[in-house]
Amino acid sequence: MKENFRTDLAHVLVSEGGWADHPRDPGGATMKGVTLRTYRRFFGQEKTREDLRNIPDPELEQIYAQGYWNKCRCDDLCPGVDLTVFDGAVNSGPGASVRWLQAAVGTGQDGVIGPITLARVVETDPIDLVHRVCDLRITFLHGLFTWPDFGRGWRRRVERLRSAAVAMAQGLAAGEPVVPSVDYRTVKRGSRGIWVKKLQQALKIHVDGFFGIETKKALEDFQRENGLEADGIAGRITYRALGLIE
Repeated sequence: MKENFRTDLAHVLVSEGGWADHPRDPGGATMKGVTLRTYRRFFGQEKTREDLRNIPDPELEQIYAQGYWNKCRCDDLCPGVDLTVFDGAVNSGPGASVRWLQAAVGTGQDGVIGPITLARVVETDPIDLVHRVCDLRITFLHGLFTWPDFGRGWRRRVERLRSAAVAMAQGLAAGEPVVPSVDYRTVKRGSRGIWVKKLQQALKIHVDGFFGIETKKALEDFQRENGLEADGIAGRITYRALGLIE
């Protein structure tokens, strides 16, 4: 529904995180799920990393509305279903998310929402539809070769989304989205603090908040075992592989 856009966006942004610009991250500078390349495509090549880091809410909303919400015709979907399709579009692309919706209602899966798809959506119980789409999304993600690395975080994202969407479909308030640990801090040997403790807990080694030789070795072993660059530095890619962020 049209009036749900900002509420649904708040839930989506829970999983998209904050600022990230680690030099070893091939994704480059990203703020709230928006890459610098995307930001420049919408608002001009003169936009800088600092502009992206301080992106105003109206610009952020425009990118998510035009890039995902409108492409999936979420204005025409009922509460809960709109959030389900929107989040799937942001995570895996509008075409994939629409195809899951179409598969769930039994129409042709061309990735474009038209009158037939919308009619079937209206005829389907919204709570049941939320569950069907979420299950199809999990099945798709589970089939990706990167599931062993990122599956835990993906599943947590989908289940958090499912819970909020079902509440909306029931006519209940989904509640304020609970922000997970996504504004991470890159850590390496010599670092101290909460993100070192999170890393040590995930690696199942002694937790003391200091990144020493033991932590570096355990991290490098994990990175090698999971096909990551064994550089002994914990950033976005490593944290996602550990399931600490999505």
